[in-house]
Amino acid sequence: MPDKIIAYTDGASRGNPGPAAAGFVLKNARGATVRAKAFFIGRATNNIAEYTALVKAIEAAQAVGTREFIVRSDSELLVRQINGRYKIKSEQIRPLLVSATNLLDKFESWKVEHVPREMNTEADRLVNEALNLGRDVEEEPAGRGPGGKTLRLGVLISGGGTTLLNILDHIKEGRLNATVAVVISSRSTVAGVERARNAGLDVKIIRKKDYPDIDEFSKRLAEELAAANVDLVIQGGWLCLWKIPVRYHNRVMNIHPALLPSFGGKGMWGHHVHEAVLNAGCKVSGCTVHFCTDEYDNGPIIVQRTCPVEERDTAETLGARVFEQECIAYPRAISLFSEGRLLVEQGTVRIKS
Repeated sequence: MPDKIIAYTDGASRGNPGPAAAGFVLKNARGATVRAKAFFIGRATNNIAEYTALVKAIEAAQAVGTREFIVRSDSELLVRQINGRYKIKSEQIRPLLVSATNLLDKFESWKVEHVPREMNTEADRLVNEALNLGRDVEEEPAGRGPGGKTLRLGVLISGGGTTLLNILDHIKEGRLNATVAVVISSRSTVAGVERARNAGLDVKIIRKKDYPDIDEFSKRLAEELAAANVDLVIQGGWLCLWKIPVRYHNRVMNIHPALLPSFGGKGMWGHHVHEAVLNAGCKVSGCTVHFCTDEYDNGPIIVQRTCPVEERDTAETLGARVFEQECIAYPRAISLFSEGRLLVEQGTVRIKS
C-alpha cells in the first residue's frame, strides 16, 4: 500500500453544457504515475465534469489503497467548495460534493489544493483525448524495468538515422526498456529510411510538401503515431516544424547539438550549429534534450551534456565530439521518462529522485 497518492484531476465541457469528459492522473510519492484515466460522460457542464473527475480519482485512490491523499485541481471554484470556503448553489453539484467529501473522510488524511493549469497538463491532455474520441481513455504507466511496461517509441527522422541506431543499440543491449513502434521520415530517399527498414522497423514516409499546410501535415503525423499507440515521440534529426496535439504535450522529445537556448532556432541544425559555435569562439559545446513545443528548439530542458571545443576544430570534428554526448544524453532522457521521473512545472523540468 502506498503511503501517499497525489491525484491531478480535470474536467471539461465543449458547450457548457455540451460533450464532456472527466479525468485524473494518480501519482505516488516519487512522482511515478500509478493510474491515468479519462471518462467520456456525455452532455454535462464544466462543473459537473470537474466534480466527476474528483469522485473518480478518489475511488481510484481507494482501490489502490493509501493513507494520505492529495488532490490537485486547476478549478479554483471546486477547491474552494470542497474546503468549505464557497457555498454550493447548484443542486446538480451538491450530490457530487457530498459523495466526494464522504469518500475523502475515509483516508487518514486528505487535502484538496489548487494548481495553475500549466501544472495539470497530463490530466488536461487525457480529458481532451476522451472528448476527441468520444470514449473513455486509459493509459498504462511507463515501466520501471524488465518486468514493467515496455515504452513504445515513435521516431521522427529526416536524415541518416544515426540517433535511431543509437536508441536501437541501447534497446538491444537491455539498457533501455523500450521498443520502436514506428519510424516516420520527412524524406523518402535518406539513409535513415533504409537503415530503419533493414532493422525490421515499420517506416512511414510523410513529406511536408505533400500537404497544403502545417495543420494537415501535423494531423497526418498524429494519426500515424496514434495508430502505433506511441507513448513517447523521439525527434532524431527531424527538421520539420509541426503542431503537437494535446495528446502528445510533454511527450515529444528533441535533441539539439548545442547548449540551448544558445545556437537554436530555424536553420540551426547539423554543421550549421557547429559552425556558429566555432565562429562565436566558444570554449565549450554540447547537446540538449528537451520537450518540444510548436517553436523550433524551444521547450523545457531535460538533459544537457558538454564537451570541449578544441582550437583546431572544424564543424565535422566538433560535431563528432558532440554526437558522442548525444549518444549518452538521449537514452538517459528516455529512461527518466520511462521511470516517471520527469515533472514539468512552470515551463521547467524537475527530475525526481
